[in-house]
Amino acid sequence: MSESFEAYQAERARLTELVLEHGTKTTKRFFNLDSAAYRDGALPARTKELLGLVASAVLRCDDCIRYHLDQAVAGGWSDEEIREALDVALIVGGSITIPHVRRAYGDLEGLRATADE
Repeated sequence: MSESFEAYQAERARLTELVLEHGTKTTKRFFNLDSAAYRDGALPARTKELLGLVASAVLRCDDCIRYHLDQAVAGGWSDEEIREALDVALIVGGSITIPHVRRAYGDLEGLRATADE
């Protein structure tokens, strides 16, 4: 995994703990709702992560894209499946998503390189 991706993961974990420690009841409830939305249900959690990746790319949230890429890789999605999901995001989101799709490809490459080590 690239150093920048590891730094992102560490910073995300640190900030999440900060929010959970000091956040309001509303904030904590939202975080809990977010976690619950990605659990197995009529759709498997694995599929929900791919949907999260597509939505994150359409919304152009690089932190969100990185998070869902990490989850998709951990969930066993192949590079081809992830790239096809990013194709859907590109079609839905339009050309403005291209920079985010580029970074997603780079992050995916970094995640796979680490997994191969």
